[in-house]
Amino acid sequence: MDHQGRDIIQDTEAVELAYRPTRGDFLRAVLVRERIRRLNLLRWALVALFTLFAGARVMSGWSSSVPLVICAVMIWGIPHLQAHHGLRTVGWQGDYRTTVTDTGVTTVTDYVTLTQRWSVFQGYRETRDHLVLLSRDPNILLVEVLPKRGAADPADIDRLRMLLGRHLPRV
Repeated sequence: MDHQGRDIIQDTEAVELAYRPTRGDFLRAVLVRERIRRLNLLRWALVALFTLFAGARVMSGWSSSVPLVICAVMIWGIPHLQAHHGLRTVGWQGDYRTTVTDTGVTTVTDYVTLTQRWSVFQGYRETRDHLVLLSRDPNILLVEVLPKRGAADPADIDRLRMLLGRHLPRV
């Protein structure tokens, strides 16, 4: 593949993260995505609805409301199932080395190299332990999670925020 010399240019403002993805990383990404799309409201409304139906059945003398409770628990657990599936999908790749530069985000594992330009993302959201980049597509099918624990130095997180702020809006 012809890199046209880009792979030998060292970006002085590059921020590097080294980490192994965890289920918590994926869960945070799913929850941020849900909040942006307002799916969390729908999920909690459905959980409340099934719980109310179960309570009404118990109060009216029906013997079993277990199926309704199971539905409520399953709906509540959807983000956890998605996080588990996400980790199973990429967990075998091992350690991630992610470099954020003015050209985009590059992630390297022992098996894959993925470069995403800034134009792929619509914005980012910061949580206590993560920076979550959200794709531009209407359904936000792609998220990039940057765990803060991957930074070698706490000052790298500030530099990372500056880089993200230069290229993406906070959402």
